[in-house]
Amino acid sequence: MNALSAFTVWAQKNRWIWAAIGVLLLWLVLSVVTNRFSLSSLSGIVLSASFLTVVGIGQMFVVTTGRGNIDLSVASVITLSAFVALLTIKGQDANLAIGVTAAVLLGLAVGLLNSLLVVGLGIPAIIATLATGYVLATATLLSNKAIPGFAVSPALKDLATGRISGVPIMAIIAILGVAAASFVLRYTVFGQLLSAVGQNRAAARLAAISNGRVIAAAFIISSVLASLDGLLLGAYIGGAFLEMGQPYLLQSIAAVVLGGTLIFGGSATALGTLWASILLILIVTTMQIIGLPPGAQDIVQGIVVIFVLALAGRQALARPTTAEPADGATPKTRAKAAASLPE
Repeated sequence: MNALSAFTVWAQKNRWIWAAIGVLLLWLVLSVVTNRFSLSSLSGIVLSASFLTVVGIGQMFVVTTGRGNIDLSVASVITLSAFVALLTIKGQDANLAIGVTAAVLLGLAVGLLNSLLVVGLGIPAIIATLATGYVLATATLLSNKAIPGFAVSPALKDLATGRISGVPIMAIIAILGVAAASFVLRYTVFGQLLSAVGQNRAAARLAAISNGRVIAAAFIISSVLASLDGLLLGAYIGGAFLEMGQPYLLQSIAAVVLGGTLIFGGSATALGTLWASILLILIVTTMQIIGLPPGAQDIVQGIVVIFVLALAGRQALARPTTAEPADGATPKTRAKAAASLPE
């Protein structure tokens, strides 16, 4: 096997490498073209990408459950969480614990609602989470009227904007989140169950896996992370405004897919989500340097997502699937089906 073939095989198992290569190439191009890109400027891009990474990790868990599951409520959760933080913390560090608790409870409530709609009522995830987003948008409008000001907790502000030895604290938080997600996916029972459900729900059911609980947990994780991300994002920008989370809707999906998580479920890479988040921010930065208007930037990002989804769809069609045993299968065939689940 030559070096190219060996790399191809390795890259198939480590799909995050393509996003990492994209970051390196685009950063080098921008450095040459602008003659002013440096490690310090890259750290600013990583800071912006950190917020996308946090919500992207949650989106990744939902996508991994398979059947085209996507959480479209994350944008509204981010926005409402920022408003809730302003209302509860009131710019005082003494109220920080209350604000964090409120953000977590908000994420739990939205995650449970999405789970009820998707798992309990059988509504497609895209429709269910979109409807949830509309409900949250109304709550955001009511919160906007009740906001007395835009005071931000100093401690939370330091957490969102501060640096340690030149490294953004948010970047450290994002990296720790990626490490935790990677550990969960690879070494925990939940990670194995998540992969099994995403690969083949019928086989997972035969293996006595509760598909509904696994899917519900993924939606809860997504909502909680989006809510905490909104809390930090509000501190970073110094307040909250309507639809502040909207850019993260398309970008969170793009970060997951560009990072190497299979859009049809069953396999995820948290490290790829981090690299893809940085790549997307670099793409946005490039378009801003070129001078493209915001509308054109959205079009370009949409084209990128469509292109990657198209490639992912072709790969999924070409990928061999695990045969689902028919009704009335013997215990021996059921055991074989359970053994065929991914590790």
